[in-house]
Amino acid sequence: MDSVLRAQARIRQRALLLTTAALPVTGWAVHAVALHKQLAATRKDPLTGLLRRDAYTARARRLLARHGDDVAVVMVDADHFKQINDTAGHPAGDAVLSAFGARLTAWAGPRASVGRLGGDEFAVVLELPAARLEQRLGQLVRMLHTPVVLEDGRTVDVAASVGAATPAAVGSRDLSMLQRAADTALYDGKHTGRAVVASPAYATVPSINGRRAGRPGTAVWGRAA
Repeated sequence: MDSVLRAQARIRQRALLLTTAALPVTGWAVHAVALHKQLAATRKDPLTGLLRRDAYTARARRLLARHGDDVAVVMVDADHFKQINDTAGHPAGDAVLSAFGARLTAWAGPRASVGRLGGDEFAVVLELPAARLEQRLGQLVRMLHTPVVLEDGRTVDVAASVGAATPAAVGSRDLSMLQRAADTALYDGKHTGRAVVASPAYATVPSINGRRAGRPGTAVWGRAA
């Protein structure tokens, strides 16, 4: 009986030693998970859940390098957004931005780079063959023109202007050049309810921060997206 008890005691002791040894590892694992979540939070816009500029840019460039000419760069600008804030209130404006973020994410899919560049400006880089470009852009415009229902039951009419550029059309895989061309195309079609695809001439427009010079937010030089 004593030998059995001693054997059981040894088993319990080994189990205790293993548990004790595992505690620091477990602690580091919990810390690593928390750190990963903190880093992920710094990469995303808290309102829309979209990537911030730096994270969007890094992912967008990887997509361009990987997929080449089968990539589209899409710029999106909410229409009459100030009017929404002024008439329906800033919480309604936040709800619209959040809805746009969700719609862009759903449209682009999980492998795309979807970012909020600031205010009511968004950018998407995704794998998209030229044969499907116009059809998919039309789908996006319809999604962004669907009214947003607020938590209090009110409905807000929304719209957005959309411009796109592809490496094949612009003649470059440089992200800043593609964004500049897409942004210029966007302003060509501003408030028309249709997406505009950039031609090679759009890439020659002067730019600041990868966007058309003279548009809001480009008065100061900074790092190109």
